Formats: sequence, C-alpha cells, structure tokens
Amino acid sequence: MYSIGVFSQINKVTAKTLRHYDEMGLLKPEYVDKITGYRYYTSNQLPTMHKILTLKQLGLSLSEIKEVQANPMAAEMYLRLKEHEITENIKNEQLKLLQIQNYSNILKGDIKFMYTPIVKELPEVIVASMRQVVNSYDDFFYLCPNIMAGEMERLGCVCAIPEYCFNIYHDGEFKEKNIDVEICEAVTEMKEDTGILKFKKMPGVGTAVCVLHKGPYSTLRDAYIFIFEWIKDNNYEAVDFPRESYIDGIWNKKNQEDWLTEVQVPVTIR
Repeated sequence: MYSIGVFSQINKVTAKTLRHYDEMGLLKPEYVDKITGYRYYTSNQLPTMHKILTLKQLGLSLSEIKEVQANPMAAEMYLRLKEHEITENIKNEQLKLLQIQNYSNILKGDIKFMYTPIVKELPEVIVASMRQVVNSYDDFFYLCPNIMAGEMERLGCVCAIPEYCFNIYHDGEFKEKNIDVEICEAVTEMKEDTGILKFKKMPGVGTAVCVLHKGPYSTLRDAYIFIFEWIKDNNYEAVDFPRESYIDGIWNKKNQEDWLTEVQVPVTIR
C-alpha cells in the first residue's frame, strides 16, 4: 500500500486533491487506519486515478467525471459536447486573430483591409416591405424610401426598437438598371397588406458575416468585394441574398462621407 503522500507523488497531484476526491466519492482510499485516520492506496487504483486525470485534462468537471464512473456510456456524450465547445472556441479565437490582423493592417494604412468582418446572428423580425423593380440606384435611394415612409405613416406603423431597416436585392447579381429590390423596415406588429406595403415575419439568421461601410452608396461595391472574398477565404458559403442595413444616411447626415451601412450576408460553414 501507498501512503497518501507517496500516492500523490506518483500521480503528481496534491494530498489535498486526493482528500477532495475521497469526499466526492471519485476515488476512495483502499484502506483508512481507524486509529490515525491515515489513508492508504494500492497500485490497483492507479488506472482509476489516471482515468480521472485524463477526463479532467479533456475539460470534464469533477461532477461529470463522477457521472461517467457511474455510467460509462455518459463519457461519449460529454466528450462530444466538449469537442463541440472546443471547436466553437477555436473558431471564435481564429476570428479574433483575423480581426486583430485586420486592425493592424488598417493602422498601417493598407486599403485592402479597410473593413473588419464580424460573424453574428440576425434577429427574427416582423417587417413592412416594399418590393419594386426600379430603373436605377438613384431612383431607389431617393424615391422609394419616401413612398414607403408615407404609407407606413398612413397605416400607423410603429418601428421596432432597435430600428432595423434593410434592403434585399433579389436579382442574384449586380445590375445597373431594372433592379429588383425589397425595402424592409422592422415594425412592432403586422398590418393589413396594401398595394404598396406587404407585412411578413422574417426568420432569424443563425450566422451572418457583416461589415460596416462608411461613405456614399456609390462605393458600397468595395464592401461587397471584401466580404465575399473573406467568406471564401474563411470556409464560409453564402446561403441567401445579402442585406444592406442602413444605420446613418441622407435622413440624418448631410455629408455622404458620414453615411453608415452594414452589409450582412447569411452564411454557413462549408
């Protein structure tokens, strides 16, 4: 038999840890001296000890390890959960690393890295939408929003908070004329459809790659080029039409250089 001190040295754990394992029922000593209370262990307990240490190194908690001891089949479930957790952590850390690199390049003045992508969820929303085919982007940006705003006011629509206004282009490609575009404004409740507005619930998007574009709409092409290259280079795949979410624009900023738009692309991992 090994004393608790010797057993702790063999397994590179403290005697305090062994006492804690004893109290939890994870690993009880083979023999306890009734007079002195000294704990003693045997070599037959080394495999159990090694299993505890291995599962702990893999990230399982002591309570989870105890459950595995009672039901060995639980080990597979916990390991799958831990594998998923670690995979997500690695993905998040890789994204942080990429953002750090992007910021570093921005500080160096590298125009190629003017955008910093983030991956996030897009919420489920009720929207008032107006879909039209417009002759040009100028017609859209200066005519359509005014028509929509007037109809929303007439119906008594209340915008959701936080506000979420975005466009969806349904052509599937860039077009200079006859553009099929849908303007969506998140609202608090559904109204009766009219000849101008349609109301619908848009499901949330679990994963979307997003970048902020500051400046006139005429330079949004730079944001699109960047975001789709980033999606390809980082093993994502676009699964739906991009959205342009308008944060600041002609309605509250006189200078086009102060307009702020977020390009949002729903994606999945390839």
